[in-house]
Amino acid sequence: MILSLLLLYGLVRLIIACQRAQGAEWGNRGLNGIDGLNRLFCKHYHRLQAQPIDLPRIGAAIVVANHLSGLDPMLLLAASPRPLRFLILRQEYERFWLKWFFARIGCIPVDRETRPELALRAALHALQQGEVIAIFPQATFVAPGESKKLKKGSFWLANQVNCAIYPVHIAGIRRVGTIFPAIFTRNHATLTTYPPTLCPEQECIETVQALLEDRLLHN
Repeated sequence: MILSLLLLYGLVRLIIACQRAQGAEWGNRGLNGIDGLNRLFCKHYHRLQAQPIDLPRIGAAIVVANHLSGLDPMLLLAASPRPLRFLILRQEYERFWLKWFFARIGCIPVDRETRPELALRAALHALQQGEVIAIFPQATFVAPGESKKLKKGSFWLANQVNCAIYPVHIAGIRRVGTIFPAIFTRNHATLTTYPPTLCPEQECIETVQALLEDRLLHN
């Protein structure tokens, strides 16, 4: 009986802590609680050091970051004042024990082998509705110091909607190139955020890409 009461007390305290830690409004009590739990997990377990991503309070925006591991989306969510909709490989999206969750938080599956343009259309629609899209333009895990040309999808979207791109650099991950080992191995994670970059015209895309490569790949 005493053990049950202690467990119940601990659960109530955890729920209250998650509610207090919530930083983005997902429009759903359960997702808000998960948001708070993720922020606590990143802050205390992964010792995340980060300033909040300076997103506009409302309206479209695109967050881009380097890609080290499966922990990266959780770190970005922990530093974002708004919900993020991630573009994610369909193979990952279709994991049967996670698909329901990915769908619930608005992830957009990308099918590179058949019609990848469908994901861009879905992302474009979300931006037109004033949402925030998160993209890893390297399109795969890339170890620090390695160079990989950025995909242009985020720049095309920014050009279509005339919204800003918010670069973020992730560092301090021990199990680079892994998904679950990186999540469950304790880190000293850091996020460095940079001022937003506007891309109002098609001809500026190459210039912005070079700028973001310098920020994301050589920081």
